[in-house]
Amino acid sequence: MIDALEIGDDCLVLSQRLAAQVTRAPTLEEDIALANLSLDLLGQARALLSRVGDEDELAYRRGPAEYRNCLLVEQPDADFAHTVVRHLLYSTFLHALYADHPDDDVAAKGIKELAYHRDYAGLWAVRLGRGTQESGRRMVAALAALWPYTGEIFAVRPETEERVGQVLRQAGLQAPHGVPQRDGGRRGEHTEHLTGLLDELQCLHREHLGARW
Repeated sequence: MIDALEIGDDCLVLSQRLAAQVTRAPTLEEDIALANLSLDLLGQARALLSRVGDEDELAYRRGPAEYRNCLLVEQPDADFAHTVVRHLLYSTFLHALYADHPDDDVAAKGIKELAYHRDYAGLWAVRLGRGTQESGRRMVAALAALWPYTGEIFAVRPETEERVGQVLRQAGLQAPHGVPQRDGGRRGEHTEHLTGLLDELQCLHREHLGARW
């Protein structure tokens, strides 16, 4: 069974991260692509969180310690390489998770979207990895920064690491080895980055409590 709170929080937080990168992508086309990826994940977050309770209450009224997203999705974007690597890692995991739950309505719809997400991130990983010396350097830096947060998803879906490794080899990159892993997101133990993200996500709701739109 899909944990609606954990995966719903994953999708909500990652959607916010992607939305914040619109206007910062390398081209206008990629701005639009990131916006679409964000909207896909937001739709999945709404569907999953509504299984748990009121989606607005869950999104806007909880603090960081009450969120159950994995640590990977809350990590910030130092550059477009970080956006690509984080999305490659998470979308590969979520596609595999959805594939194991074909009778779940969110998974059945979402797997089609996640196939595109995974392929989009994979194509960019290869383009950047085999691009210029600078783009390759940035991909290596992004992998080093984000790999310590993969334990929470690789432990659940080990095939994710193998699939990501295939893409990295195509990109001329190597997966980091022997990297100490951080966890705790599923227990509400987050990095400092989630606090700032939630401040942005929830600011309007906090300023207008009880408002009806």
